[in-house]
Amino acid sequence: MFVQEEKIFAGKVLKIHICTMDGTEWLEEVTEDTTVEKLKEKCLKHYVHGSLEDPKTLTHHKLIHAATERVLTDTKTVADENLKDKDVLLLLKKRPPPTLPKMADVSSDEKKKQDNKAPDKEAILKATANLSTRHTDRTVTQHNIRDFQTELRKILVSLIEVAQKLLALNPDAVELFKKANAMLDEDEEDRVDETALQQLTEMGFPESRAIKALRLNHMSVTQAMEWLIEHVDDPSVDTPLPGQDSSGEAGATAAATPGASSSTEDSSRQDELTDIFKRIRRKREFRPDSRAVIALMEMGFDEKEVIDALRVNNNQQDAACEWLLGDRKPSPEDLDKGIDTNSPLFQAILENPVVQLGLTNPKTLLAFEDMLENPLNSTQWMNDPETGPVMLQISRIFQTLNRT
Repeated sequence: MFVQEEKIFAGKVLKIHICTMDGTEWLEEVTEDTTVEKLKEKCLKHYVHGSLEDPKTLTHHKLIHAATERVLTDTKTVADENLKDKDVLLLLKKRPPPTLPKMADVSSDEKKKQDNKAPDKEAILKATANLSTRHTDRTVTQHNIRDFQTELRKILVSLIEVAQKLLALNPDAVELFKKANAMLDEDEEDRVDETALQQLTEMGFPESRAIKALRLNHMSVTQAMEWLIEHVDDPSVDTPLPGQDSSGEAGATAAATPGASSSTEDSSRQDELTDIFKRIRRKREFRPDSRAVIALMEMGFDEKEVIDALRVNNNQQDAACEWLLGDRKPSPEDLDKGIDTNSPLFQAILENPVVQLGLTNPKTLLAFEDMLENPLNSTQWMNDPETGPVMLQISRIFQTLNRT
């Protein structure tokens, strides 16, 4: 009598409770060494009542241990999965993987993306090839959107001429301009930063030289120190700045002509006004940044053209360098050209009551002269209670007309 080998070496027989999603239940008897795949095959044969014609049916199903909610691995045995007698397993169909899009669908999606994509330069040129060409001068269009700082200089040049004429008509013009000149002298003295001066004198520099260096270098201690070191052997290092040694000339001129005829007095008065104007201009003359001058001259540029470049570009070294390397527009001569006095902008400025009142104040003329040669001082005059409102009105009128 022969006994099958699998019966002799078979493990313990377990009764497993199988359930499906539609509510079917039954018991399957399996040994501990039965693989999960074999168990799943037996369950499917029972469930579909027959042989499994489609081999995919087996791979499309899974067994889940109900108590632990874990999916059983096909290659492991019942013992490996630690199944016990009367355990409950769920026979479920696996969710199908997402279907890959068809080539037609992919092409359709790509086409939609291409349709929504912004056209490139080549596509624009192709689409507009048959359109008539319009010769728009882009340079002129851009120039019309004027920069306030660029136009302000022209405005100031023209306003200075108007202010000088208005103030000259005043019977007290000479006294007014003497007062303006005195204010300028006071301003020159007040411009010295005491802290900066103390730092330089503590380094051993004479006070007069330190004051001169600070005024030449816009109160910058570092630049002033460099200037003092560079000019230590310069014979003219102690020479006062232009205008500092001529404060009493106008008064002497005025005192020398008492009792003259009316025409002589008028002529003398005009000469004295002209002299004061020149002195004001001389004291407010442009002072180039010494470090920028040295840096640009080291590039091979001549000192005069370097100073012109810095004057045109408000002491900005990078802009001055571009000006020197470019077409050098505007030229230094262009800086002294005023705005068209018949232009709507200039007429609107002159018609403003605040500007009209300000032009009769010598301090306004002083502010215009200062900003003309030293644009960096504009903030100082914008914050001044007498000149600030005038500058504010000029800015507002410019912005309003520029937008329209």
